[in-house]
Amino acid sequence: MKTRTQKFRLKIPSLTENLQLIRDFILKITEKGGFDSEVQEQIALAVDEACTNVIKHAHKNNARRLIDVQVQLDTQKIKIIITDKGEGFDITKLEKPDLKKFTKEARHGGLGIFLMRTLMDDVQYEFNPGVSNKVQMIKYRQNAKSA
Repeated sequence: MKTRTQKFRLKIPSLTENLQLIRDFILKITEKGGFDSEVQEQIALAVDEACTNVIKHAHKNNARRLIDVQVQLDTQKIKIIITDKGEGFDITKLEKPDLKKFTKEARHGGLGIFLMRTLMDDVQYEFNPGVSNKVQMIKYRQNAKSA
């Protein structure tokens, strides 16, 4: 039996004010997909972090740039692909954050990629600055990781 994939897409201006719209979009899809509320929040937070990175770092708060959020939902998993055309970066040069230092210094920001990797089952990056940068995140349903 072939697995049916539902597809959803949201293209939205790169503004921090739009993060709530993106979050609502993700929460509705994960709710429709039957994920429990804790997992829904984890997925929404990971997407929020990814989109915040696009807005601040790739697009440098340029509202004329668009964030493209694509979601694929099936019986095994949810796959979210976030695409931008801004600046990319070398993910291999990113150091693992020192959480004790962050807490001690009461720092804000800088944990987005760490959170994405912690909250999602798989996170992949593809950078082609100025052309197309992508982050793909997957969250498997419980007992469905063999997909």
